[in-house]
Amino acid sequence: MPKIPGIDIFELSFRTAVHSDVHKVADLVNSAYRGELSKLGWTNEADIFDGERTNAKELAKLIDADDSLILLCLHESEIVGSVHLEKVEGGAYLGMLAVNPSLQRAGIGKRFMEKAERVACEVWNCRKVSMTVVTIRHELIQFYERLGYRRTGKIDAIPPNSWKGTSKVASLQLEWLEKDIRL
Repeated sequence: MPKIPGIDIFELSFRTAVHSDVHKVADLVNSAYRGELSKLGWTNEADIFDGERTNAKELAKLIDADDSLILLCLHESEIVGSVHLEKVEGGAYLGMLAVNPSLQRAGIGKRFMEKAERVACEVWNCRKVSMTVVTIRHELIQFYERLGYRRTGKIDAIPPNSWKGTSKVASLQLEWLEKDIRL
C-alpha cells in the first residue's frame, strides 16, 4: 500500500458531521466527483457529469433528516473523506463516498468503508448495506466488489439532466450493489 507523505491510515479518526462542516464537506465531495481537481483521483465523474455533485444546503438536510448521517474521515483535524449513510428498510444505504483526490490510492477509502459499515451496524443494527453506482464506472464497481459487495442485478435508469448535475453521456444507469455486514 503506497504511503502518502503525512498520512498514516492508522492515524485516521472518524466522527459524524455537524452543520459547521457542510461547506467543507461540499467542497470535498465536489472536488472528488467533478471538475479538474477530481481528475487527480481515480473515482471521479468528470467525464460523465457537469455541475455540482452536492451543496451545503443538501448536506444540511441530510444531517437534519431522521435515520441519516454524514460520517467524516479525518487526519488530524482535516476532513479527508465523507460518506452519507441512511437507514432504509432492510439495512442502510451508503452514498456520496468521497476521499480527497490527492490522497486516493493510499487505503483511506477501504478503511473508511469498513468504518462506515461498522457505524451502520452499531447505530441502526443493520445487517446489509446497499448502494448504487453508475454502471459505466467499472473500476469503481470492481473496487466495491473487492470489499465484498455483490451485484444484485437491479438496474435503474437515470433520467437525463435530473441527477446531481448535467449528464454528458446518454442513457446512464445505476446498478445496485449490496453487502451482508453482520458482525
